[in-house]
Amino acid sequence: MKLIPLMVAIPLGTAFFIPMVSRKNQRVPDLLGNLCTFTLFLLSLCLIRFVPQVYFMGGWKPPFGITLVLDGLSSFMLILVNLVTFLITLYSISYMELYTSKLRYYSLLLLMLAGMNGVILTGDIFNLFVFLEIAVISAYALTGFGTEAEELEASFKYLVLGSVSSVFILLGIAFIYSLTGSLNLADISQKLAGEGIFQSPALWFAIILFLYGFGMKSAIMPFHPWLPDAHPSAPAPISAMLSGLLIKAAGVYPLLRIFYNMFGMGNLSQKFIPQILMVLGGISMAGGALLALIQTDIKRMFAYSSISHMGYIFLALSLGTPLGILGALFHIFSHAVSKSLLFLTSGSLEYVLHTRDIRKMGGIEERMPITAFSGNIGFLSLAGIPPLAGFWSKLFIILALVKAERLGWAIFACGVSVLTLGYYLRMNRYVFFGKIKSAFRRVKEAPGTMLGAMVLLSLVVIFLGSLLIPPVKKVLLSPAVHILYSGEDYVKLVLGG
Repeated sequence: MKLIPLMVAIPLGTAFFIPMVSRKNQRVPDLLGNLCTFTLFLLSLCLIRFVPQVYFMGGWKPPFGITLVLDGLSSFMLILVNLVTFLITLYSISYMELYTSKLRYYSLLLLMLAGMNGVILTGDIFNLFVFLEIAVISAYALTGFGTEAEELEASFKYLVLGSVSSVFILLGIAFIYSLTGSLNLADISQKLAGEGIFQSPALWFAIILFLYGFGMKSAIMPFHPWLPDAHPSAPAPISAMLSGLLIKAAGVYPLLRIFYNMFGMGNLSQKFIPQILMVLGGISMAGGALLALIQTDIKRMFAYSSISHMGYIFLALSLGTPLGILGALFHIFSHAVSKSLLFLTSGSLEYVLHTRDIRKMGGIEERMPITAFSGNIGFLSLAGIPPLAGFWSKLFIILALVKAERLGWAIFACGVSVLTLGYYLRMNRYVFFGKIKSAFRRVKEAPGTMLGAMVLLSLVVIFLGSLLIPPVKKVLLSPAVHILYSGEDYVKLVLGG
């Protein structure tokens, strides 16, 4: 149980320690940053054996004290976040040589990681907000890390829209506290169930505030305008963090906890909240895919693709069924690893070719075969090509829609997947196939640490997402589905009754 707070304490402490010891030796940030993220990944694996567990900060029991909750969902998210972050820091060793201050980069990155781990573990809605702000404020700074006009404009837009969404979330928390007198998620759930507060207009107003606030953090349409600028402008490792992890840990995960464990999806159906989630998911799926089709900037294409795939997750979550939840969680996993892989691939292309315009590339597979292999694995997974991770997650979502008698939505999801395959094939034709440009005839592969990170992520997509589905489902996904679908078990775990 004492290991649980280390998931927040280690990255937080290392973030402040790196600037103290790295002024004279530029390799120290690389060493400490990678050692920290690798340790956290190993620790997240070790914590599987202790699920479920609750840590009481200072020994104070809920609802008066702050709790850290390690259950099936938080364990799944911790492993995903810390695995991908470790591979991103490995990639950063060479890539961040393009920028001026590695110590500031690693400090901000670890602060973001500490915030995401805190969001995942906390059982207190206000502390969820605090950890959320730690993560997103670090993201604002990292988006503009290049300090060029494009990066600073994108960072400012992200800051303004992110701050508006944070205000909405804080207002929603204030309404919940005024109605229940509690900030503990489990205690709030118990009081909502016992007092019939679901008839209160103030409660439904708070739910709408949460939907807007976390919808903005998730970059779901129409709350997405910050993402197409922020993700392409950030350094490639940060683009991978933002698109692969942050929009899930800061957007989707809090919605899961609040809508399933605190409110209960059955209660939300009284006011058509699941239907709203379904419509938002459908708009994002189609809108993001159509906008991705017309992009020539490879990172901007991937950014719109992220918006489209967030729609799949919202669509699955709107069903409120065990199979729908399973599909959503598996798609969170498959999109996180596949999209991180694609952004790292785009970073390698930009590192070597000095352009993000796919029209200026061509035939790159001849000179950069490992980068081409990694990019193809990522895009085939997200396009839903078997037997990769994205195929299985989309299959679970489509089966959940059919089982819930949403046949029209199932056909719609299949159609959007065809669009996804279309824009990725277009990218492949422009970037990897065809005749190589004369300017690129002598280019070489990216440095070894960048290639190593991409190959490892490719193996995760291939093996964990396909060949190892049964053990992954049994050990990680099924406990997470159970804790969401059986909301009363979360209350019993935290309150002990």
